Amino acid sequence: MVRPVALISGALALSILSGCALLGGGSKPLDTYELTAPAAGDGRGRSYRQILIAEPSALKALDGQNIVIAPAPGSIQYLKGAQWADRLPKVVQARLAETFQRSGEFKGVGRPGEGLAIDYQVIVEIRSFEVRVDGGAHANVELFVRLLNDRNGVVRAEKVFTATAPVPGEGNNAYVSALDAAFGEAAVAIVDWTGRIL
Repeated sequence: MVRPVALISGALALSILSGCALLGGGSKPLDTYELTAPAAGDGRGRSYRQILIAEPSALKALDGQNIVIAPAPGSIQYLKGAQWADRLPKVVQARLAETFQRSGEFKGVGRPGEGLAIDYQVIVEIRSFEVRVDGGAHANVELFVRLLNDRNGVVRAEKVFTATAPVPGEGNNAYVSALDAAFGEAAVAIVDWTGRIL
């Protein structure tokens, strides 16, 4: 059973849940975190396309609930006592879809299984989603995005989106707040770019 608790960090609203999962057989519950869906677009609905947000792909280190910390180039650890609310690709997919939906830029936005007649798929590869602590703690998010024509399988466009955000303090909340800020910046850029292309 989880209990929602609101966490406000600067201009960011970040959800933290008191989870029941345990890390390494310990007795302390993990802090369980979500990402937020930022506001994007102007709601004018310029595209008549219907798009599907596919579940992102990621290397094994990022394809789970662990929150990644990079203490040095080529080295990773996991944030102690914390986890994502679901596998990171699922969390990114859900919040990216919500960002597209809230933008009002497209005729329809959905995920697999929702029954939309799809024109394009937004296919994402999570290349980086971590807090780097060498040379000043900051979150780093890198997402490679393809726009795939669902009717003929042709890639319309592809682009790498990167975003960084400073860690605004100490502890798990600050680390995740920075990741949320960096994801939000990347998500807005992806929605705006997709709207211009389609």
